[in-house]
Amino acid sequence: MSRLTSDRVREHATRLGLTHLPETLEQVLARAEDAQMGYLDFIDLLLEEEVGHREGRRFRNALKLSGLPHHKSLDEFDFAFQPDLDARKVRDLATLEFIRAKSNVALLGPPGVGKTMIAVALAVAACQAGFSIYFTTLDDLVRKLRAAEATGRFNRQLMTYMRPALLVVDEVGYLPLDRAEANMVFQLVSRRYERGSMIITSNKTFAEWGSVLGDEVLATAILDRLLHHADVLAINGPSYRLKDRFNLVTGGESMP
Repeated sequence: MSRLTSDRVREHATRLGLTHLPETLEQVLARAEDAQMGYLDFIDLLLEEEVGHREGRRFRNALKLSGLPHHKSLDEFDFAFQPDLDARKVRDLATLEFIRAKSNVALLGPPGVGKTMIAVALAVAACQAGFSIYFTTLDDLVRKLRAAEATGRFNRQLMTYMRPALLVVDEVGYLPLDRAEANMVFQLVSRRYERGSMIITSNKTFAEWGSVLGDEVLATAILDRLLHHADVLAINGPSYRLKDRFNLVTGGESMP
């Protein structure tokens, strides 16, 4: 390809918004020549490169806006440390069929067993697959809804939790709610019911949600909608947060 032609291709690509092509034209040409590609295969390669770049950029930007505390994948979860956890079930969830079905996932267990890590890993997989995601703790969600209500923006704030295809609500049960706050949670769950998926993590059994939410009737109504279409995983193994400390002890070193 002549210099004049390559410059014109770059100019046209820039005008068409193909921002990655001008930077990689020479490398793509070399790959096409090495593989002795036909015209159609070459066009396919060009478009594949551009789409891959755009998807990578979309994925990175979406993760930045997701509120996720980290971006670890399911491959980084140590299933061997939680042998009672059904690893096959978790991997089935990672196919994201529950999001397509607009159903929910509840991860229950004591602190430190990996509930949040699994929830985040599923959210990362969803984001990579093109689904919109958002992560929040229940405490932060309620605090923002409270603040919005005080300034007449409750419905607008509630809509921010309605938009994502997957909403992760972490740490249900760590702090008790009053009845007004529980009613806000009910409104969210009720509006998302069969319209969008949620992943809930909680250190409380469902039987304890009445005391957490400050109202048995509201708790029942929330659970009725949340669990109608849901997968529930209970994790009752050791704490990941104590894993390194445990290894230190078993390795023969003394504790301070």
